[in-house]
Amino acid sequence: MNAPQDRPLRVVQVGAGAMGRAWVGALKRSPDTELVGIVDLDPEVATSLLRDEGLDEVRRGADLGALLEELRPDAVVNVTVPNAHLPVNVQALRAGVPVLCEKPAAPDVASAFRQAAAAEAHGHLLMISQSRRYFDGFAALIGSRDSLGQIGSLSIQFSKAPHFGGFREEMAHVLLVDMAVHQFDAARLLLDREPIAVYAEEYNPAWSWFRADANASAIFEFEGGVRFTYVGSWCSPGLETSWNGDWRLSGSGGTATWDGEAAVTIGIGDGVEAVDLASAPEQIDGSLAEFVAALRSGATPSTNARSNVTSLAMVEAAVRSSETGQRVTIADLLAQGLESAVAQESDPVTLRVLSAWRDNDG
Repeated sequence: MNAPQDRPLRVVQVGAGAMGRAWVGALKRSPDTELVGIVDLDPEVATSLLRDEGLDEVRRGADLGALLEELRPDAVVNVTVPNAHLPVNVQALRAGVPVLCEKPAAPDVASAFRQAAAAEAHGHLLMISQSRRYFDGFAALIGSRDSLGQIGSLSIQFSKAPHFGGFREEMAHVLLVDMAVHQFDAARLLLDREPIAVYAEEYNPAWSWFRADANASAIFEFEGGVRFTYVGSWCSPGLETSWNGDWRLSGSGGTATWDGEAAVTIGIGDGVEAVDLASAPEQIDGSLAEFVAALRSGATPSTNARSNVTSLAMVEAAVRSSETGQRVTIADLLAQGLESAVAQESDPVTLRVLSAWRDNDG
């Protein structure tokens, strides 16, 4: 059943931390959504957030099931930590509520497959918010693709020097897992084809303030022989790129570049042209807008949970390649993840979906 057309969608948000605050802001800005409830393991955190946002009338609690039963919302926005994505998403889907979930979809490919299968089994949308697909500059870069002829290569240079403190400076594979997923996912959309294999390396410069490797390079082979090269660093002070990085897309007829912010330039022959940008909701506002449109129209969004598994697999494959020093095939990793998902799943309805995917090669 499609969502209501004549009123804002009533939304329960799960998670009231830093990203939770950002999502409350997006829900307030959207004319198509109304925040009616918020769930957090610490009710005081939720209360503080709602007070700061002038939303004291919004219901809050620590029990998602109870709030879903009480409020009967049209949708859930999941802004919990990745390890909580699977149980929260499945609980909402089983209750008959579609979900928009923050990236990454899950901590591993098997978990991502399980929640995608739950969405299909219960007949409700699960969309992953890949917010960095939603930039006017990136849309203009996509629009330039067909003028470049046969595409041969895509490269991204990402250089930042953030001092996060906390868990990011302690986690393994920090750049690949926490940041590169954005660019990997966006590369799939831009190239309009799927990855085949990757070779990746990680390392930590002597001056790095991260415990583990803060620099990474990866070369992906995509369908049709296209190569996508990613070079990134989280300890490169000076002349930093934008948070999206610098992009260069090259084909048989020319090249297009994007500075990750507003400047998109196309070079064909001796001609160089700056591309005018449209104006559309960006970042999480863009994710939310596509989610609402999908619920109201019944269309499949570009980052539905099943499709998004491949973006997560790109990260997992790059990590595995870095650890082993070997080229990793994406199809093999997906097959292994699906087999693990089948072995882990206990819900018979979801298991039937996973088994069918496995028997039909994913």
